[in-house]
Amino acid sequence: MLKLRLPGHLFLLLALFGTLASGADTFRVATYNVENYLDQPTESRPQPKSADAKAKVRESIHALNPDVLALEEMGGVSALMELRSSLKTEGLDFPYWEWVSGEDTNIHVAVLSKLPIVARRPHTNEVFLLDGRRFYVSRGFAELDIRAAPDFTFTLIAAHLKSRRAVPDADEAEERLQEAKILRGVVDRDFADHPNAKLIVLGDFNDVKDSAPVKGIIGHGRYKLVDTRPAERNGDNTPADKPWFEPRNITWTHYYGKEDTYSRVDYILLSSTLAQDWVKRETYVLSLPNWGVASDHRPIVATFETTDK
Repeated sequence: MLKLRLPGHLFLLLALFGTLASGADTFRVATYNVENYLDQPTESRPQPKSADAKAKVRESIHALNPDVLALEEMGGVSALMELRSSLKTEGLDFPYWEWVSGEDTNIHVAVLSKLPIVARRPHTNEVFLLDGRRFYVSRGFAELDIRAAPDFTFTLIAAHLKSRRAVPDADEAEERLQEAKILRGVVDRDFADHPNAKLIVLGDFNDVKDSAPVKGIIGHGRYKLVDTRPAERNGDNTPADKPWFEPRNITWTHYYGKEDTYSRVDYILLSSTLAQDWVKRETYVLSLPNWGVASDHRPIVATFETTDK
């Protein structure tokens, strides 16, 4: 008879169950804005992440059991290593990792991976002009080639665009649009080099799908990206009542306290080549009780097959 005496055992069983359920020929990719996951105060963010909030973040990650996890609003390398070590203690090991440092020295984009990272192309010095002034993409972009199987490698680009909070030096919406244009430029260069690239573009874009930044990232024509549109797995399966609208699933990923609004601002976008390997039924927004203890965002995950259909 198996006796569970420590929470770590439970987490280990959940992780093993998730691995068995997904099958050896699939892998999961998730993105999660972990809201100021800091281990020490900074100039603009004075509160480190509380122990309760960190525990809830880990609970969410265990529930998803991703093979690759993009993180936004991660603190320094030490904060990322603390999260990675804590997850490993609880049975979820990510041997590979990436951390990108942009102009913003407080929060960062990072990636944890069970799968080997075979190439790294961080974008940490991207520049644009706005009203004659020079600006940097504040968090940069992580770009990685990841091997999911001996004959299956994909490229992951993780981003965290300018927030909707007003700033004194420029219009926040225009900053976000310019960052989105640069991100799309990275995507276009990848397609120029590899027209059949298996590409995932994901993260916190801080805007809704009909906005200029998100539409610009998705693009159009041959290299238009596919929006996976993760939704809660709550039983909703009614199709859209109008063909030009999506179904009325619950897809929100972010609570904005200032406006008391819930919206979808976190995305997992795919190249058409990778979309052929996408498992739609295993793509969703995590719905977890007391999710807001961890972050003002909810994580999303998409699943892919590595074998030919």
